[in-house]
Amino acid sequence: MIRHTKIIGTGGYLPETTYSNEHISTLVDTSDEWIFERTGIKSRHIAAAHESAASMAETAARQAIAAAEIDASQIDLIIVATGTPDNVYPSTACLLQHRLGIKTGVAFDIQAACSGAIFALSIADQYIKSGMANTVLIIGSELCSRIVDWTDRGTCILFGDGAGAMLLTASAEAGVLSTHIHSNGEFENLLYCSNPQAAAEAPENAANSGCITMRGNEVFKVAVNTLERIVDETLEANGLEKTAIDWLVPHQANIRIIAATAKKLKMPMEQVVVTLETQGNTSSASVLLAFNEAVRDGRIQRGQVVLMEAFGAGFTWGSALIKY
Repeated sequence: MIRHTKIIGTGGYLPETTYSNEHISTLVDTSDEWIFERTGIKSRHIAAAHESAASMAETAARQAIAAAEIDASQIDLIIVATGTPDNVYPSTACLLQHRLGIKTGVAFDIQAACSGAIFALSIADQYIKSGMANTVLIIGSELCSRIVDWTDRGTCILFGDGAGAMLLTASAEAGVLSTHIHSNGEFENLLYCSNPQAAAEAPENAANSGCITMRGNEVFKVAVNTLERIVDETLEANGLEKTAIDWLVPHQANIRIIAATAKKLKMPMEQVVVTLETQGNTSSASVLLAFNEAVRDGRIQRGQVVLMEAFGAGFTWGSALIKY
């Protein structure tokens, strides 16, 4: 049997507390109109003090396991994409493995910023197709609210917290048609979050230590051009026309970037899954959260072709073409 990768379950978690644009405007000089016009965001979810990347991941994972109707013990690989892990080590994936009561298999974290979910999916696909794993859980879990500078209106308006999950298994039916991942460290200074330890060792680096720093206009230009190219790459690799895509599930960073990618596909916004307005940018969790929402509300149906794409710090970028 030729092994393919099939999606068998999805899940998601969003913290109960939300910050509206009006609330953000009490923290920095901005307004609801200014934020929404430039980003498409109205509100975002903020994790409570007791919540962590592992705790949010667990809730999302249990939803996916229930949807797949399997036992957690069947999972032989866990990949957690996060830029906000609970610890330097052990990995958040190992913490999640323990929370789920799994005592066998492999668990590890990856860090590809906002592209993390696509990178995790690509890795999972290779593990399954090669026969090294049979059932893989991928998670994107982020506490972005803890690494934003709440005095910087250029970044604090953008980000939110949450976790998305996807369960994948080996199948004779094609599910994941292709994945494409890339990186280029040339643009590291346009979007980064520095290591606080670096500031402790070199006080001149203390400014914004441990917080997201972004040159938004420059990131926007690179993101739009890069995502246009990866759309062409994905379609060409599968010998498909743009009309073959039923749904676009993009990383939720900025409504203008999302609209530009939809335009490239000649796709109406009605075929684009957008969660940005009420979730903001949840980094590596965003694609998985959006996919989960569209599956659960019935928009994405079995047999439909879905294009997922993301762009993040590094720069990293990637896409996945799915026949759900």
